[in-house]
Amino acid sequence: MEMEQLLSMGFSSELAAQALAATGGKSTLKATEWILSHKSSNPNPNQNPNPSPPPFQPKLDRFFHLHTKLSTSPSSPEPTATAPSIHTVPEHDPDDDSTTPSPHHNKRQKLQHPKPTIQLGKTDRTHEPLSERMRPRTVFEVVGQEHILGNNSLLHSAIDRNRIPSIIFWGPPGTGKTSIAKSIINSAQDRSMYRLVSLSAVTCGVKDVRDAVEEARKMRVKNNKRTLLFVDEVHRFNKSQQDSFLPVIEDGSIVFMGATTENPSFHLITPLLSRCRVLTLNPIKPHHIETLLKRSVNDNEKGLSQSVGMRVDVKDDAIEFLSMNCDGDARVALNALEIAATTAAARVADNQLEQNDEAVVTVDDVKEALQCKHLAYDKAGEEHYNLISALHKSMRGSDADAAIYWLARMLEGGEEPLYIARRLIRFASEDVGLADPLALNQAVACYQACHFLGMPECNVILAQCAAYLALAPKSISVYRAIGAAQKVVRESVGQNEGVPLHLRNAPTKLMKELGYGKDYIYPPDNPSSSTQSYLPPSLLGYKFLDWPDQNSTQQ
Repeated sequence: MEMEQLLSMGFSSELAAQALAATGGKSTLKATEWILSHKSSNPNPNQNPNPSPPPFQPKLDRFFHLHTKLSTSPSSPEPTATAPSIHTVPEHDPDDDSTTPSPHHNKRQKLQHPKPTIQLGKTDRTHEPLSERMRPRTVFEVVGQEHILGNNSLLHSAIDRNRIPSIIFWGPPGTGKTSIAKSIINSAQDRSMYRLVSLSAVTCGVKDVRDAVEEARKMRVKNNKRTLLFVDEVHRFNKSQQDSFLPVIEDGSIVFMGATTENPSFHLITPLLSRCRVLTLNPIKPHHIETLLKRSVNDNEKGLSQSVGMRVDVKDDAIEFLSMNCDGDARVALNALEIAATTAAARVADNQLEQNDEAVVTVDDVKEALQCKHLAYDKAGEEHYNLISALHKSMRGSDADAAIYWLARMLEGGEEPLYIARRLIRFASEDVGLADPLALNQAVACYQACHFLGMPECNVILAQCAAYLALAPKSISVYRAIGAAQKVVRESVGQNEGVPLHLRNAPTKLMKELGYGKDYIYPPDNPSSSTQSYLPPSLLGYKFLDWPDQNSTQQ
């Protein structure tokens, strides 16, 4: 594998074998660096000192665009070099006649063109995901979320006055929770007042929190510096772990910032919520996603070109398609764009396009990178309940189209079909009720059919039932009636007195002697009798079911 790669770069088999032997034979990168930097002598004095250039040399330049590193003198300032300058050639040694400058140097100079700049000696971030490299450094670089970052917003005012409160950021993935939290310190008027400590509830526990708090107290005493403790995925902490934050937030030892994708009302304890402000982040709008994508394309320092080692041109329709199909998740959009650019760069390398070393990302590349539309759905989270609520309300409003749409959203998100079928059974009685008693039969049959078939075949059965229930006449009389009756029972209206004697069963002689069943009128034998009461005496005249009198509807 390594030998083949070196040969494809234009090196001779002899030179490639020497390089692999000198570097251990396991790394093409080390072998090629050895070839470029090693001052090898010519063993054959009759050999032509100016051999013909190896083919496809620009392909070698691309291979080393981001990986070759130069050592710099500690006493000299860090130089800034464009990518082509990294590909150095062995200098001529006046004391060694066997070493000559590379005859290909001039050819490579002709092929040079502007490339993304690389800061030599800096930490190599090219292997970080594009979404991580493009994080905003200050809140003023954040795109979108104007409702919490506007000029008159709480957060903007707090940053201006250096009075940052404890905050919980709540929103879907990829909307900027972590980015905003980490950029607040860089946005403060006096940055020296704060230090940032980041933890993740996925990997740390109470001990890590205690260590961070203890260090925060020491820093406050020694340097009068406050600690901003950021905890990602804070909803993963249990109640006792969340309790550990309460005293240190209360006494001001830390400024707490948490990020969560789950509803804080369900997953965070009330005392913690009372000590923090909850800021809700919304999915990023498509035009803001476009801004982020174009920013990554134009940023030569840490943007898209650093991912693939060459200039990148992204077509407008590709950016538009990606911004419309990421569901407001900037991380999904940026990472998909990075994958699409990698595909385009590989296409350039395969075609050996030496004259125009530029990757062009098309909408087909983006579709291939995205694979399928990203669906924001969590079968155990808030979005689960949001969608089932939307389905229920659409059927209640007799909008069959909306009902089928929300049903499709749930199915595509991976929802269990039997759960949806159970909800349809409930709807058949709660919202259709007596207006169409057959609706309950339809819903129960739908559940049984889904149980028999399963997904994906049962999707049309669920759609049929949802459409039937949406188009059916509606009546909530039974729903209101049972609710009213339960309220009466809970509030002990009528003192929940015993069953009247004439309504009691009398299976034994003793019960009959005690008056059980006495004076009970058997309706089939007396259909015209309406004097018999069935409610307790204290509830006589109560009406629970608002429905036309059955006797009045008979002809």
